[in-house]
Amino acid sequence: MNVQSSGGTIDAPRPALSSRDLSGARSKGLVIAYWIVTALFCLQIGFTAYAQLSLPQVAEAFRHLGFPDYFRVELSWAKFLGVVVLLAPVQARLKEWAYAGFAITLVSALIAHLSVGDGPDAWGWAAGTGALWALSYFLWRRMQTFVASRRIRPDPGIA
Repeated sequence: MNVQSSGGTIDAPRPALSSRDLSGARSKGLVIAYWIVTALFCLQIGFTAYAQLSLPQVAEAFRHLGFPDYFRVELSWAKFLGVVVLLAPVQARLKEWAYAGFAITLVSALIAHLSVGDGPDAWGWAAGTGALWALSYFLWRRMQTFVASRRIRPDPGIA
């Protein structure tokens, strides 16, 4: 806002921190939070994929749930691939598919554990990882929305 005085224009005082000033700090905090949560999520998923491939007690847990051995191996490699997609700079559509695959995997793990009567010690890891998934996905969508709102859109009247 400008105020006219005799001989010139005087800028009115601005608030110490406007929403325009905070948008950069807010976006930086959003990015940092996203990468911390996503790194924790990817570490958890990567560890479970490694354990499914190499630890005999995990293979036994899959048999306890009624899954064949080939499914355990297939699921492990799909998890590794999903982790790579989440961490790599790829198209947003690929990240959406990775998040969807992880959601299906985590919900299926909860259902499998609950259907055989396992307690919280067995399904708690899937629930905790699901919470990390939800937070990572929420933060990623917020970043996508923030980036889209900051883009300069062409005037629809110009063709």
